[in-house]
Amino acid sequence: MTAQPPAPAANRWADAGLVSGEAVELDVRAARLGSRVLALLIDLLAQLVVALTLLAGLSVLMLVLPTHVVDAALAGALQTVLLVVVLVGYPVLMERFAGGRTVGKLAVGLRVVRADGGPVGVGQSLTRALVGVAVEWPGLVLPLLSWVASVTVMLADPRGRRLGDLVAGTMVVHTRGAGVWRPVPLAVPTLVGWGHTLDLTRLDDGLALAARQYLGRVHQLVEPERARLGQALWAEIAAVISPPPPWAAPASVYLAAVLAERHRRSVDRLRRTRGLTAALWPELAAPPVAVAAPPPASTGPAASPSVLRPAAPALAVPTQPDPVRGQPAPVDAERPAG
Repeated sequence: MTAQPPAPAANRWADAGLVSGEAVELDVRAARLGSRVLALLIDLLAQLVVALTLLAGLSVLMLVLPTHVVDAALAGALQTVLLVVVLVGYPVLMERFAGGRTVGKLAVGLRVVRADGGPVGVGQSLTRALVGVAVEWPGLVLPLLSWVASVTVMLADPRGRRLGDLVAGTMVVHTRGAGVWRPVPLAVPTLVGWGHTLDLTRLDDGLALAARQYLGRVHQLVEPERARLGQALWAEIAAVISPPPPWAAPASVYLAAVLAERHRRSVDRLRRTRGLTAALWPELAAPPVAVAAPPPASTGPAASPSVLRPAAPALAVPTQPDPVRGQPAPVDAERPAG
């Protein structure tokens, strides 16, 4: 069985180029411009919240300090410290204590790693943050020109790295899989009638699961292995079901028809079982009833015992005539001695 040939690096899922210690390429995707911009927008909201919180704290501090201490120089110094903490301290501390992730990266599913796939260090996080503040965002040096240069670098780099990543030797990767979900194909209309006549008593769960996995991954296989595996599975299933199909078709069409009929019968069986259970034991199918608070205890003759819901339906006990009293008595009743 052969999988699809490797696609170009620009179209592959595992495009990060990370290799494990056993020389196996890891199935990790490099983060591109779209996901990183989305993470940046979320981080900007988080930084705004941090900035407002710190600003409120500094305002309280300015009110507490003596009047002769508070001046324009102190206010300017505190504002500079605030900007450094928000723009540089926030990403460095988050990447240090959250495993290379900020709030935005956690939400989008991204992570900063070294170029070789190892965990990012504090020095590398600090370098990324300083380069980002200087020439990327907010871009203190030629803002518009630096923004265009940053976007150009990210689009041109095979791993989607920005200037800060190139300088620090890091990259951003996805932490979530990118599997493509494909539903199992349904039975073609011309085989539905044939499926209703099938005898599936000898089709076990393991063989049905193998057929279902084949249909779910058939798009990842190439010819002639795709047809060979489908024919092998259909040969095994055709040996345990009857009657044979009415006309010739690819093996995947037969497999889909058999699985669709098997699923239909399972659904019908479950529906009948639930209907029979509801008929024999209605308490199981009835919705739960809210129990009201019990009334105060009463010792008078008007007090009526509470009605309890039976835990199981009552079973009839077979009886036989009692030889002494001439009345029916339980089978397991004690008989008189001697």
